[in-house]
Amino acid sequence: MNRKNFITTAAAVLASLSFSKVGARSPLSVSQYAPIIPPYLKPGDLIGITSPAGYITREDIIPAATLMQQWGFKIRVGYTIGKRNYTFGGTDAERLQDLQQMLDDPQVKAIMCARGGYGAVRIVDGIDWTQFKSNPKWIIGFSDITVLHSHIQRNLGIATIHSKMCNSFPRVWDDASPLQKETILSIQKALIGEKIQYSAPSNNFNRTGTARGILVGGNLKTLESLAGSVSDINTDGKILFVEDTGEYLYSVDRMFWNLKRSGKLTNLAGLIVGGLKTKQDDPGEYFGYSTYEIIASKVKEYRYPVCFEFPVGHQIDNFALKCGVPYELSVSESGTTLKEI
Repeated sequence: MNRKNFITTAAAVLASLSFSKVGARSPLSVSQYAPIIPPYLKPGDLIGITSPAGYITREDIIPAATLMQQWGFKIRVGYTIGKRNYTFGGTDAERLQDLQQMLDDPQVKAIMCARGGYGAVRIVDGIDWTQFKSNPKWIIGFSDITVLHSHIQRNLGIATIHSKMCNSFPRVWDDASPLQKETILSIQKALIGEKIQYSAPSNNFNRTGTARGILVGGNLKTLESLAGSVSDINTDGKILFVEDTGEYLYSVDRMFWNLKRSGKLTNLAGLIVGGLKTKQDDPGEYFGYSTYEIIASKVKEYRYPVCFEFPVGHQIDNFALKCGVPYELSVSESGTTLKEI
């Protein structure tokens, strides 16, 4: 698809979408609730697209909006899409209002975060979760959206979807690789209620075993930044998954020390390590340990199963995972299976 045809198509798609208007912001009200699975989507349900973190153009959401419409869903584009305040998708107040409006609107059945970047932590304490608790809906995203996943799991117990966002949808579907298509379609499957099951190859650093528990986790750096806050993740009895990109090896080591010293590795049911792309050491600052060695050393005293190279993270094979949902993790000599139960 050339640029002229894409712009023409984009204009037509944008014309077919509904756009939200500014709504009033409600005050913070947070309390503890038992785990809840939001209703799965059916044809005709409405998905809202908003930018609680980084800036994205309206043109850049067209592939995602188009495909989700082809799945049979209606799309409402939040007013933060196309807005810009430096690196953010609008000011903190604008991003908060846009997300709050979608959380409060009973017609919106799922909220797709347009992209990550940085910014969700700047607004999370201003969200009023009252309507969301009485009318739960799927919140979709990863990376910086780990702030929302962690906060919701810790304080509300409502399931969310950790997956790719609008900026990861292929511009031309037919040109996408089979793997990229499969990861995007995993979002649809999660939204309509298909049971999740993924596999990963064997790894010499894996620790075999089987475990059952609620799945929690997300971006490692973001989880570290939430430590000690009201959004801090609770890992007791859970299967924890982590991923990250663009960090030095010493930083990965430091983040896992944080998990260990804060007790988050002590009572796990199991540990899943997704993609961990690291930066090259600075000249003269050779760290000396691989990510596998770093993590294995932090969990060696525990007995739960551990797997590496799971298909989640800042990479093409980033499959949708339902956070806050029970899974069975099975790690054997032949590989790993994660199955929703």
